[in-house]
Amino acid sequence: MDTAGLIRDGQKDAQLLFCCSVGKDGAVASTWTYRQSPDSKLLERELVRCLDTAVFVPAVYNREPVYVLFYGTVTFKVVDGKPRLRIFANQEAEELKKESDFVGPQPFVGRGSKFEGLHYPNDTVTSELTGIVELAMKVDATGALKELRLVSEYPPLVGFGRAAAEDFRVASFIPAFREGKPVECSITLPVYYEP
Repeated sequence: MDTAGLIRDGQKDAQLLFCCSVGKDGAVASTWTYRQSPDSKLLERELVRCLDTAVFVPAVYNREPVYVLFYGTVTFKVVDGKPRLRIFANQEAEELKKESDFVGPQPFVGRGSKFEGLHYPNDTVTSELTGIVELAMKVDATGALKELRLVSEYPPLVGFGRAAAEDFRVASFIPAFREGKPVECSITLPVYYEP
């Protein structure tokens, strides 16, 4: 990312969350951003520009490449006039504060998972709305979903919570990793829907 250009263009301290659908070949199929801090437009534009041409190391489950949802958080700070950019993979809020070596679980599409991606709730949403849902999940060290609970849904009562629960109830995950080892974890996963 062009951090010098961000400073030149006036970007101040900012943070935003993003998600990418990443194919078996590592190519980014789509990207969306959400929960941006105020005045983060320049950072958002630069992130999306970079992700448009990015290629990830493919996600692997049981020795096979799989399609995956990659969640991340980008933080940008100006410290003593110099840029400080951090990109965290699949992090929880508490992990972000500590800048931990932790990568949260990643839902995937492929052998061993019935997850088919996100499905906009067309049957209940009568106008084009953007929605965000938070799901609390417990995922074991093998990537099996053990618990799933709706934490919040906005806007409420229009079907985004139901859609997210249906999408993730059947998911298998690449497990969370802490310091390079698979671990059980409890996370709150933000799920973003747009028409």
